[in-house]
Amino acid sequence: MRFRVICLMGPTASGKTDFSLRLAEEIPCEIISVDSAMVYKTMDIGTAKPTPEQRLQVKHHLIDIADPWHPYSAAKFAQDAVEAIRSIHLQGKTPILVGGTMLYFKALQQGLSPLPPADEGIRARLMEEAMAVGWAEMHQRLAKVDPLAATRINPNDPQRIQRALEVHEITNKSLSSLWETAGHSDLPCDYINIAIAPHDRTMLHENIEQRFHKMMQEGFLEEVQQLYHCDNIHIDLPSIRSVGYRQAWQYLAGKITHAQLYEMGIAATRQLAKRQLTWLRHWGTMHWIDSMDNNAYQNLLQHLFRHL
Repeated sequence: MRFRVICLMGPTASGKTDFSLRLAEEIPCEIISVDSAMVYKTMDIGTAKPTPEQRLQVKHHLIDIADPWHPYSAAKFAQDAVEAIRSIHLQGKTPILVGGTMLYFKALQQGLSPLPPADEGIRARLMEEAMAVGWAEMHQRLAKVDPLAATRINPNDPQRIQRALEVHEITNKSLSSLWETAGHSDLPCDYINIAIAPHDRTMLHENIEQRFHKMMQEGFLEEVQQLYHCDNIHIDLPSIRSVGYRQAWQYLAGKITHAQLYEMGIAATRQLAKRQLTWLRHWGTMHWIDSMDNNAYQNLLQHLFRHL
């Protein structure tokens, strides 16, 4: 038996949650979050988690399943998602995967390539070089040997830049080529992949800015402040590297001003959306829905009913 699985992908602030909740009124389903920040407890405002009322409306999986000081991986997500998909199908319902963490979708649908273990010597040398020339220069170096990985990795993400360069030195292969040769998942699923995104990038940028201001009004800074005062949480954890949280952390540490927090937080979110769209464009088979189209939801339903 093959499982039908709906995947609503898309950049941040594109309206994926609203579409999934409307679908829940049409078909018996449960939602599986595909978001590398929503997995963490207490990180609610900055991740735009579904509200308690929305989570009562339809059951959500893989939200609030890890403490912020315990890193959660794409491989662990794939394992957890498989269990959730099977559980949902046993109830006669359809799983709807919703989110923008494209590596998580890839891990589930295609598997992950085995990457070489860390080489502390190479890492130390790369760190020394970065201290000398800056991470922006290291990102440019990555773009020369692995252009696709460079588009997917934020220039302000030293850990991932370092890892991509390290993998290239160890294997003489690009990280993106290893992603491409990943083994497929053996879960017997038919994935209905749908990208939810506004055709006009300007509208997406406006949505991102409005969402960031709304988060701040709802107490985002106070949320991060509670994390900031936890002894076992620091800025290099995956949870705190999440967009918005890193910038708020830098503000609380006195490294940037309040105005810079807004500017950098919005800019980082826009960069995230750009990387998400890059993933989507390179995904392969994908049905695109313009989230700003007045008929977007009807177009989504029509596509799904042709495939369910």
